[in-house]
Amino acid sequence: MRLVLGGCAVLVAALYGCRPTAPPHSGFTLLFLDRSPAASLGGLSWAPDPEHGRLLAFDRELRIVRQITNPRLATPMAVTPLGGTELLVTEHTGEGVVVDTMGDGRVVREWESPDVASLYAAGAGRVAATRSPYYVPQLSTPEPDSAPLIRMLDTLGRPIGGLATIRRPATPLLDYVVNAGAVAVGPDGAVYYAPLVRDEIRKYTPAGQLSWTAKRGLFPAGSEPDPEFLPAKGADLRLRKALVNVALALGPPPAGRGGRGGRLYALGSDDSAATRLRVDVLDPATGAILATRHLGARETAVAVDASGVLAVFDADSLVARADGAAPSTREAFGPALALPDLAGDTVRLAAFRGKVTLVNFWASWCDPCREEFPHMAELYREFDRKDFEIAGVSDDVDSGPMLAFVRKYRPPFPILVGGGRMKQLYHYRGLPYSVLLDRQGRVIERIFGFGGAEEFRRLRQTIANEVRAP
Repeated sequence: MRLVLGGCAVLVAALYGCRPTAPPHSGFTLLFLDRSPAASLGGLSWAPDPEHGRLLAFDRELRIVRQITNPRLATPMAVTPLGGTELLVTEHTGEGVVVDTMGDGRVVREWESPDVASLYAAGAGRVAATRSPYYVPQLSTPEPDSAPLIRMLDTLGRPIGGLATIRRPATPLLDYVVNAGAVAVGPDGAVYYAPLVRDEIRKYTPAGQLSWTAKRGLFPAGSEPDPEFLPAKGADLRLRKALVNVALALGPPPAGRGGRGGRLYALGSDDSAATRLRVDVLDPATGAILATRHLGARETAVAVDASGVLAVFDADSLVARADGAAPSTREAFGPALALPDLAGDTVRLAAFRGKVTLVNFWASWCDPCREEFPHMAELYREFDRKDFEIAGVSDDVDSGPMLAFVRKYRPPFPILVGGGRMKQLYHYRGLPYSVLLDRQGRVIERIFGFGGAEEFRRLRQTIANEVRAP
């Protein structure tokens, strides 16, 4: 969902004592954008924008200076530096995607999640993977008592060990939600872990020993609840749980600390549903909580300046600055598409050059595709053929169901036959998947899934703006 709001207001909180005259800041390092951890790399702050399937790079004034999109970045939830120019991106469904931030931001490798869905953090040449707090199944298969709480991987995503063991919940089948949590890795290889549903933050040494445990004191002693099932309503499972920790980030060393490490920042919940958030600042050496900032409703991005002063922003306003990206920053769509239509004639996407074009990948077995097709037909009829085109690419292996689908929905736009090979070529994660191209065949935006009438209202406006562009 694209949210474009007004200008960005900044609120600065001095968390390290009263300062009667604060000198001008020397720029910000972004810690959290909405509920995702950011990462510093190459002098920029990188953050995921899951709503738009892209990575954003912010300069020291938190101006967006780069964007990276790729079909493999469907819903990026977190980023962490992997060394050199590479970022390790956590996908919502748990894949690890390594992106080279130089050049056009190509994906250099990826791996499957070692759990149902994993969250990754990297440091000192290795990767820590926890059960992701962004994708939490209510029910999970029980794991053995010896299952590692944190899986350690090498930088190719291969298992090399584990830290600690899982906590067994009082209620069966809730292993995943009880052990899901945020993670960060220090430059020395220390691992910080904060469970989603428990008031604690832990530090493990690189060798795996527990160094300290910090608590905010959210629950009276001995009263902290475990998740438990509530009486069912119809077929719906209901779960009572208190959400506590959302994300962790390690900040840069503040000025005047002689190059010593930065603080640990914990983004957490101020209520049991995480509708109100807070940031706690911890000393990584001892786990002492140094300061706490309670965030307002629009204080959804958190940064720190060179002297350790926190600043909070409206994340929607920061992200809205990316929507005016100049056409010169757009990437060419590829690989080149040349497929047979329903009559067997080869259609090349290059034939649509000079028109704004929506390339839509679909399949007959895809339920959201069935919902989307009537909206696609309506969109197609609203624009002149000299300005706008749709290419509907079926990824069915079997032509029978594909043809039955076409007979039922009677799309007015061309249908091309992908033969089940499209996911291998274009690396999308699921269907439907659409790419909007400008008149030169460059990517304007990628659309993952079907977002209903509201999505098509926004898409219609984007197309109209592009058609009017010189």
